[in-house]
Amino acid sequence: MFYKSQSGGYRELLPGVHLKTLVHGEKSLLGHFRLEKGAQIPMHQHPQEQTGYLISGKIAFIVDGESILAEPGDSWCIPSNVPHSADVLEECLLVEIFSPVREDYLP
Repeated sequence: MFYKSQSGGYRELLPGVHLKTLVHGEKSLLGHFRLEKGAQIPMHQHPQEQTGYLISGKIAFIVDGESILAEPGDSWCIPSNVPHSADVLEECLLVEIFSPVREDYLP
């Protein structure tokens, strides 16, 4: 699968949390996220490993009880089934990979 860049194509997962699925295969999915300042991602967990890179903005994560401030250029890998949440402190752009594929993020 190959993705050619285009504007649009985002869907709102939660208030202020927008996802565009870029590509996916049998074992992984790559998504581009736009997060609005003040958006909140509640505590949750899932069976997928989640690896991300913050392009711009600031996010306050809580991962397995630990508070982490992510700033541009920071990256993370959250293991499967680990509780995590996030508060968006500044408008953000980021990319994340989920493995195995998150069926609910398929286009």
